[in-house]
Amino acid sequence: MSHVGVPRGAARKRRSLALLTTGVLTIPVLAGCSSGKEEAPTSVVPQDIAPAARTQVADGSTVNWAIDAMPATLNAFQADADSATGRITGALLPTLFPLDAKGRPQLNPDYLESAKVVENEPRQVVLYRLNQQAVWSDGREIGAPDFVAQWRALSGKDSAFWTARNAGYERIEKIERGADDLEVKVTFAKPYADWRSLFSPLYPKQVTGSPDAFNDGTRSTIKATAGPFRLRDVDKETGSVTLTRNPRWWGSPAKLDSLVFKAVKPQDRTEALTEGKIDVADIDPAAAHRIAQAARDVGNSGPPAHGPGSGTTPAAALRSWALAHGSDEDAAAVAQAARDEQARAAEAYATEQNDLRGYVVRKSLEPAYTQLALNGETGPLADDRVRRAVARALDRQQLVDTVLKPLGLPAAPLGSHLALAGQPGYKDSSGALGGQDTKQAQALLADAGWTQEGALKKTDGTKAGSEGEKQTDKKAEADKKAAEDKKAAEDKKAADEKATKEKAEEKAAEKKDDGKKDDAAGREPAKDDGLYIVGDDSKPGEAEGAVTRVIAPAPAAAVQSAALLRQAGRLGETGASEDAPARIAAQDRQPGGAAGAYAPVGTAAPAQAPDAARGPLGKNGKPLSLRFVLPSGPGSESLRGVGDRIAAMLDTIGIRTEITKVSDESYFRDHVASGDYDLALYSWPATAYPATDDRPIFAKPVPATDGSLLVEQNYTRVGSDHIDQLFDQAAGELDESAATKLMKQADARIWAAAGSIPLYQRPQLVATDKKLVNVGAFGFGAPRYQDIGFKKPQSAGAPAAPRK
Repeated sequence: MSHVGVPRGAARKRRSLALLTTGVLTIPVLAGCSSGKEEAPTSVVPQDIAPAARTQVADGSTVNWAIDAMPATLNAFQADADSATGRITGALLPTLFPLDAKGRPQLNPDYLESAKVVENEPRQVVLYRLNQQAVWSDGREIGAPDFVAQWRALSGKDSAFWTARNAGYERIEKIERGADDLEVKVTFAKPYADWRSLFSPLYPKQVTGSPDAFNDGTRSTIKATAGPFRLRDVDKETGSVTLTRNPRWWGSPAKLDSLVFKAVKPQDRTEALTEGKIDVADIDPAAAHRIAQAARDVGNSGPPAHGPGSGTTPAAALRSWALAHGSDEDAAAVAQAARDEQARAAEAYATEQNDLRGYVVRKSLEPAYTQLALNGETGPLADDRVRRAVARALDRQQLVDTVLKPLGLPAAPLGSHLALAGQPGYKDSSGALGGQDTKQAQALLADAGWTQEGALKKTDGTKAGSEGEKQTDKKAEADKKAAEDKKAAEDKKAADEKATKEKAEEKAAEKKDDGKKDDAAGREPAKDDGLYIVGDDSKPGEAEGAVTRVIAPAPAAAVQSAALLRQAGRLGETGASEDAPARIAAQDRQPGGAAGAYAPVGTAAPAQAPDAARGPLGKNGKPLSLRFVLPSGPGSESLRGVGDRIAAMLDTIGIRTEITKVSDESYFRDHVASGDYDLALYSWPATAYPATDDRPIFAKPVPATDGSLLVEQNYTRVGSDHIDQLFDQAAGELDESAATKLMKQADARIWAAAGSIPLYQRPQLVATDKKLVNVGAFGFGAPRYQDIGFKKPQSAGAPAAPRK
């Protein structure tokens, strides 16, 4: 579905304009830090794919599978490869070690008879023995020349090949034929623990043998394939990629005649499902809810008890009928038109719900996690104490519950950056940072110099913190002060005279009105009557029962005042972003309003958390405010909801957030990757090879020769030499248990640096035709495309499946 995430293969080297501010973390020994949950074994949420034996799957037919957009390229190693690229090439090309349901790489017998490390000294040597039946769609055997061509293209030694990454391939010293054509011998110049990640997908030498073929030849076609399907057509006009059964496939033949990938935008998928245009589609919670409602409505007579018009009360329906049949012809026409429109909408909705009954929602957890990213390059978050304070203000369990509980999925905060729950290398290392603790968060902020007193602006006429300006032209300042004092004395004298005059007038008025009763219901309201500042009553040190009032009429002027304040905010320091119309202060999202909001007299101020800060924090007169960038497009509602909750949590410790909503197209490219944010939410896919795949995500940014910053994929700009060393050691450690231990140490250090805070594993919701089997929410596992198909109809007289 529509999530803000980063594809593994799309590593682009980006540079920012300033150097990262780094510091030494004063933390206890991290190698043994954990949250105390390591002893409790974690399990993977199972796949939900309607598994069925191949004998139960019918031969033939076509399945239409929704993808977000047409792939920009079919070369998975290019920078603009995306999820559609991976989905399509997975059915066309060899994957030597696909992941199983627990996220573990497993040898693929369709392509390999064996693969193992046969030598460690003086060099690591891996020997692949290929399946003797494995051939490309042009009839040529898969062999060493294909391995050699792919190594040379991805090694990074020839810049003519436009590759997104070369991890692992740069460690290879040579590739040669083994004892026969079925053996491929790979010798490494440096030990490489993640050697199973290489050569997947494997392209034919026709694709990787030359820069032209690699760069441009695979944008919309692949010259030869070697999977259960072959590429028949890429039609950009209809937005479809068609695969057909591969007649040269040596494994179990594909059950389907054809597999069609159709570009359907996430917001259009419910409509596409009701129209029967697609059979498989990732969907959002709203679509999943509609499909579940349709299933519950089976057998019910009459219109659905939900949808357009379902909320109309009997009284409202009666009133509508009366208006439509009343004597006022104009009002009757309007009322009847509204009733007709609602009837049409209800009928269309009922038809759609009926069509959705043919689908079922398969759900699991996606092999990807959502994190809160804290940009540590500049600003308050360059201080690790402020980053840790932000992290310790978060109730991660509450955030997880918000996303996963309504879907009926296990809701547990993620405890690792480098593995997901259930993977062999998973360990909850969040204890290296600490859990939610408001007092500790406030103490960290105070230690960093952010206090309530610091938020107060200086009154000496200079800007806060501007020491140079304070020392400039003392004589001019003295002259200015003398002039101000003289003016103040004159103003005081005029005020005193005015007060004496008003007092005399008041006495005369009192004498005139003596004996009259004050009729509150009929009198003219006072200017300050009916309004007060929520949250300002009963402040410490004030008299009991005192109420702070604002001088403004109620209620019309309050609306005008609020509008003017909003306009002033847009024109002032918090002016609207050029691509973001919505900026919302965290305190304005609190239930009941916040301090400074207008409300009728007698309205109780919202209860404040016992440990909550009593106001915004600041330093040298500058408030502590963070820019929180979120995507605005359809499908991102859940992410925005999480962002609102995070902003509210930060507000309780005195950190104000300014939420900026930007278009989905610019969110990652123009904001996250370029560093134009303080806080952001986005996702990373999981991997079985963290030492390789996660290294660029957490690598310490380094200065480039032009003075800019080379961040690789570390968009938080937070890293350390120690973390880099642990990744490098793990990548070269051939002892699997020792490498896992190094990765756990690295994860503890990443937690302590507080550049990114893992929140939850993303939900995976997939709508499929009820009759389809072996397809749905795959979780960690890779699809077996040859087994996907429609279940055979139950033969007459066959016993029904027993109820569970």
